[in-house]
Amino acid sequence: MHNCYSLGIDVGSVSTNLLLADNNNKIVEKLYLRTSGRPIEVLTKGLSILKDKMGSKDKIIAVGATGSGRQLAGVLVGADVVKNEITAHAVAASHLVPGVRTILEIGGQDSKIILLKNGVACDFAMNTVCAAGTGSFLDRQAARLDIPIEEFGGYALRANSPVRIAGRCAVFAESDMIHKQQTGHSTENIIAGLCEALVRNYMNNLAKGKEIVEPVLFQGGVAANIGIVKAFEKILGVKIIIPQYYDVMGAYGAAILAKEKVEATGDTSFAGFSIVNKDFTARSIDCTGCPNMCEVIQIISNGKTVAHWGDKCGKWGAVKSEVG
Repeated sequence: MHNCYSLGIDVGSVSTNLLLADNNNKIVEKLYLRTSGRPIEVLTKGLSILKDKMGSKDKIIAVGATGSGRQLAGVLVGADVVKNEITAHAVAASHLVPGVRTILEIGGQDSKIILLKNGVACDFAMNTVCAAGTGSFLDRQAARLDIPIEEFGGYALRANSPVRIAGRCAVFAESDMIHKQQTGHSTENIIAGLCEALVRNYMNNLAKGKEIVEPVLFQGGVAANIGIVKAFEKILGVKIIIPQYYDVMGAYGAAILAKEKVEATGDTSFAGFSIVNKDFTARSIDCTGCPNMCEVIQIISNGKTVAHWGDKCGKWGAVKSEVG
């Protein structure tokens, strides 16, 4: 007996998530890998791990890619769908919680808010510039306080009087935390204050003027931090839902979309697991074909060009690759 799986891939600047979903859209395997500036290497490593976990007769019937490196992942694996993070997160959320109206998402390097109506994203905002609204900032403060990030939220829950931390900027927040420590405030109250500062930062940067309607989902890696969850509930005055696959929702949405596409077309574009044995390198080409002056990325394997991506007009994407 063999199993058929949809493969979801989310290549971000911090992490690369891969997962396998069965015919009922239940996740059977998921991987979280640090991208570490080497998306091709990490992607092939992830595929190799999944291949080893699959049975010899199991098949990949659909592949979807999302994240900031979705185009790259799409051309390497032969994705059936390549979708932006907003669409992928919205699809995954709607699948797990039908009728969801608001998605709060905080990852390692960015954060976003998505508002939905009838299962479709109708408004969104992204923060990719302010470090104070991200998971990496929490990681840094946990390390500075010598507290494992897994225990960070628990400290916030034990606070009896959260202190006010200036959360508009990571630099000010950190110096304010140090000042509060020096004036004798407890670690619990400081951490609770920091969680509330991060949530205020999120609300000011992303949710200003937006109506937060229930059901409200919180996803992304930071959703595991109970201190942040409680701070959202306190500031918004609503119940926050943490979906089952909160940490891999982008990849999950990509897998669902790919399965729907293949069910409609009847065939997958998946290039197979043979790519894990290939040696890929990337180089830049400056296209002078028009005033856009695009930096086109050329993917090379065994001395032959296998793909191009990064151009705005699609001209290079149409250039036939030298290997199948």
